[in-house]
Amino acid sequence: MLNKQLEKIGLNPKEADVYLACLELTEATVGEIAKKSGVKRTTVYDIIDSLKEKSLVSSITKNKKLYYYAESPKKLENTLEEKKKILENMMPELMSVANAIDKKPKIRYFEGIEGMRDVFRDTLNYPDQEILSWFPKKTGMDLGENFFYKEYIPKRMKKKIWVRAIAPETEEMKKYKENDDKHLRQTRLISPDKFNSEINIELYGGEKVMIVGFEEEIGIMIESKKIYTALKSMFEIMWSGL
Repeated sequence: MLNKQLEKIGLNPKEADVYLACLELTEATVGEIAKKSGVKRTTVYDIIDSLKEKSLVSSITKNKKLYYYAESPKKLENTLEEKKKILENMMPELMSVANAIDKKPKIRYFEGIEGMRDVFRDTLNYPDQEILSWFPKKTGMDLGENFFYKEYIPKRMKKKIWVRAIAPETEEMKKYKENDDKHLRQTRLISPDKFNSEINIELYGGEKVMIVGFEEEIGIMIESKKIYTALKSMFEIMWSGL
């Protein structure tokens, strides 16, 4: 049990075994430590050197014979404190690197019918919010009516997620618009001459952009506040003009 605990604070399994053997033996030769720890004698030499570097084992010569002994377990506490101070000093620089990475858009790709469904399902992770959508000239029935009408829309409505959608004025979309009130949705139609899209774009979660190409069977999820904000501005301009 102690071996596993020592591993958790930074010692590898053999270091833990050798350190505990030294601790129990008080003072011992390499052969005695090897026998007690179960670690091969040739390996014990390397392990002892490693533990010496960590100030956990020291040596003493008696009658021209070299003995090793474990330093107080308090040394482990001191070592952890030193590591903690090093980490604290490094933290500002580490965070600046992390923040720089966070500013880069995170992009994920999905393929196939199930992959596209997963992209739509991600929009359900933001209850009591609004999805802004550009619908294609053909709705996403490629994913199956059972998915949209039996899974996706009921879950979206249950989570009180409203949709504002801009769609090309096709016969299919006119029928789709008839169910707006029932499906917590508001759709505004635009002439297909001005808006003739074959992909579905959705903005949600305050920083996410979803793009689905039904014919190609691909989905793209972009996480970027800047891209989201730019597209939202474009959406609102189009929305107010319809």
